Amino acid sequence: MIKNDIELISLHDNRAFQADATYVKGNTPKPVVIFNHGFKGFKDWGPFNIVAEQFAAAGFVFIKMNFSHNGVTREHPTEFVDLEAFARNTFSTELDDTGVLLDALFEGRTPVPPEEMDLNRLYLMGHSRGGAMAILKANEDERIRRLVTWAAVNHLGIWYSKEELAYWKKAGRIYVENARTGQKMPMDYTLAEDYLTNTQRLDVPAAVKNMQIPMLAIHGSADPTVPVSAVWEMKKWNPAIEVRVIEGADHVFGAGHPWEKDHLPEHMQQVVRLTVDFFKGPEVG
Repeated sequence: MIKNDIELISLHDNRAFQADATYVKGNTPKPVVIFNHGFKGFKDWGPFNIVAEQFAAAGFVFIKMNFSHNGVTREHPTEFVDLEAFARNTFSTELDDTGVLLDALFEGRTPVPPEEMDLNRLYLMGHSRGGAMAILKANEDERIRRLVTWAAVNHLGIWYSKEELAYWKKAGRIYVENARTGQKMPMDYTLAEDYLTNTQRLDVPAAVKNMQIPMLAIHGSADPTVPVSAVWEMKKWNPAIEVRVIEGADHVFGAGHPWEKDHLPEHMQQVVRLTVDFFKGPEVG
């Protein structure tokens, strides 16, 4: 099994960010899966490396990426050591970062040999807020042929009152606590400003309604972070979406960070199987 590190440069701040591609070398073109992590997440969180190996064993090139402003660095890939970058993050930045990776793949600017990839079978998936990013990117980029979301946020509306938004705008920066690390994570008002000035591009419900490619949405019935009602709302917006609910599963499908076991938790294993089967489905269009 091969794991190639990929170095990329964001369109925002010219900031370097990393991805990695896991696959079984065979000199035969394989479908390519790109994975977007969620809010306060990163590509090496919990058991995501095991997930990558399972997709590779199933016959995919699996690429998981860090968003450029998620707060980790090349030297500290599992720690939020650059909170100033985290503060400057925006939804548009995350969408553009995925686009940078897509362009690098199609232009042959990654270490993955071209003969290993079938870019006509390019699939996108994302967890939590990364699921929302995946929905938006799949809707705006025709190179993506299938989409899977894990416990996805189904809208990006800023969850603050007018009074709280006014305070945020005046203060310029607010803080959200990372329950795992205890860090106070800064968020600049530019995040809200980005949403308020790019409402058409960042409209997740509209993207779901307009989705033209096969989409599978997976959610846990016991998700305390994004309620399972979110996935049924998406199904209502677009009846063509496939929905699978994992009974008893939480927001991270039983995983956590750090993850020291050599196997996936049961609920995440179910999610991986469902996702692999969906990506192996017959091509359409």
